[in-house]
Amino acid sequence: MTGERGNLAGGDDVVKELQVLKGHGTENDFVLIPDLGDELDLTDALVRALCDRHAGVGADGVLRVVRSEHVTSAAAMAAEAPFFMDYRNADGSIAEMCGNGVRVFTRYLASAGLIDGQTVVATRAGPRPVRIEDDATISVEMGCPVLLDARPRVSTADGALSSAGFALTVPNPHVVVAVADLGELDALDLARAPLVTPALPDGQNVEFVVRTAVDRIAMRVHERGVGETRSCGTGICAAVVATAVRDGLGPVDNLRWRVNVPGGECLVAWRPDGSLQLCGPAVLIGELELDSGWLSRVG
Repeated sequence: MTGERGNLAGGDDVVKELQVLKGHGTENDFVLIPDLGDELDLTDALVRALCDRHAGVGADGVLRVVRSEHVTSAAAMAAEAPFFMDYRNADGSIAEMCGNGVRVFTRYLASAGLIDGQTVVATRAGPRPVRIEDDATISVEMGCPVLLDARPRVSTADGALSSAGFALTVPNPHVVVAVADLGELDALDLARAPLVTPALPDGQNVEFVVRTAVDRIAMRVHERGVGETRSCGTGICAAVVATAVRDGLGPVDNLRWRVNVPGGECLVAWRPDGSLQLCGPAVLIGELELDSGWLSRVG
């Protein structure tokens, strides 16, 4: 694979040729678009079409790979972080960060020969150091969470659960709700967005969490702009912090949390300096050359 192929926009701003990749991190899946020269106008309509699971490729979001020097908001990071992760939710909206997505993004960079075992990725939340571990998992430095004073009330759409949540940013906004046990977690109806009152200013992902052991939690998540997903990297980090704080714990250097989500397992360390490290798998499934006729209908 090369990072330079197939991202060509036509003269009338209609995409005529596009090669993409499909990948996932704990089954949080993405369409990845190599666009190193920033040639593609990634419209909301194109994002929605790519992510459509019936008429498109199907994904929770889109990751566009661009050299940071070509992106105004990322150019200042280019010396440290040469590649910018332009992440979009499935509905076309922009998110600050994506913990699973940055691992898939890193896997692509390595597979394309653009990096060796580690780099720094430019994101809308700032530079994020990443490293491919000996077991092929990928570790991401996620920064420090910001705990909010808000304790919104969260109710599932079917009314089966209504409880106070714990609000924080990592840096995406999250509201974390503790549930009693795995049976209650499994029974939740997350096909529709939970009602959050009051909602956070920029919306929120909502995580439902059960602590199952000293260093282990299970989680399900409803993501803003997507719906229920099989995993959420920033949400996994938020769930660890909220669970620790709720149980009277703080950052502990030697406690590495195991977080089980429907799509697999990730590890989180919350260090004494307040920073979070997320570690988990990242898989590239394959490449796809999109049909020009399909692209013209989207454009």
